Amino acid sequence: MVGFELVRNKKADAVISAGNSGATMAAAIRKLGRLKGISRPGIASFFPTLKEPVMLMDIGANVDCRPQHLLQFAIMAASCSSLLKGIDRPRIGLLSIGEEASKGNALIKETHALLSSGSLNFIGNVEGRDVYKGDVDVIICDGFVGNISLKISEGLAEAAMQMLKTEILKSWRAKIGYLLIKDAFARFRGRLDYAEYGGAPLLGINGIGIICHGTSDATAIQNAVFVAADMVQHRVNDGIIRALAEYNA
Repeated sequence: MVGFELVRNKKADAVISAGNSGATMAAAIRKLGRLKGISRPGIASFFPTLKEPVMLMDIGANVDCRPQHLLQFAIMAASCSSLLKGIDRPRIGLLSIGEEASKGNALIKETHALLSSGSLNFIGNVEGRDVYKGDVDVIICDGFVGNISLKISEGLAEAAMQMLKTEILKSWRAKIGYLLIKDAFARFRGRLDYAEYGGAPLLGINGIGIICHGTSDATAIQNAVFVAADMVQHRVNDGIIRALAEYNA
């Protein structure tokens, strides 16, 4: 509350918090309010892929959504990704259980129709197995699905590293092999480490807020500061307002 009060009074440019995500979002809305035209702010996060990182939104702020909310997530995430990553017309995918427009629940089908009829660079549904291919720049989902996807990904990455370590320790040949590929192994681990991607931007508030993992170390907080600075310098909120106006026009 104090942090967002400082932002409202122009004494700070951004808030970074590794505390409770819901409390952070509630404080942001109470002190700063929403951007004009945004019904619900959401949390966006970058995921590693075989190519460039993909932005997933929402990852937990809104567990119950309507199609209009997902449409706004798409506009906000596309604008943010475009400004921070320098991507012209980011490719947007809708997370579903199949590529066909007829697949998914009522929310997904209605959102698919909305995105298909608009001016965004919507490429269609994306299945869970395709998230890490890097064929899209932005993936949209409700906060319930997004948070489960986030937690599964974190758990899988941690389990995979532990399994690999266990196998390496089983034989002296594997240990020698590890010494030969140690640098590559370290780079691989870095690509999977959430700390390397900083915090998750809270998009849709009238200011800049970054939500960090509850177990963030110094590296994660440092990178969250970099993300916050980038958002301020690239005037992400101004970009979102322009994107909304252009879409509505």
